[in-house]
Amino acid sequence: MSIKDFFQRPHYVSDATQFIESLKKANPDLEAEQRAGRGLLWDRPRDRALMRDFEAARVPQKPYVYQNES
Repeated sequence: MSIKDFFQRPHYVSDATQFIESLKKANPDLEAEQRAGRGLLWDRPRDRALMRDFEAARVPQKPYVYQNES
């Protein structure tokens, strides 16, 4: 028995990993569909002029928002 075999643990796969792998095996197009959905919402170029307008319109927040002005 070598030292490598002594410290080697049995291969463990969690229940969540098993579920995801079985889901991908049942639906091979799942990852492509996820990437397409992500592209609809997140992977977009930013409009820098619009972002500057948003920053300029920002109102500074008071240190304690629940304190009354009285």
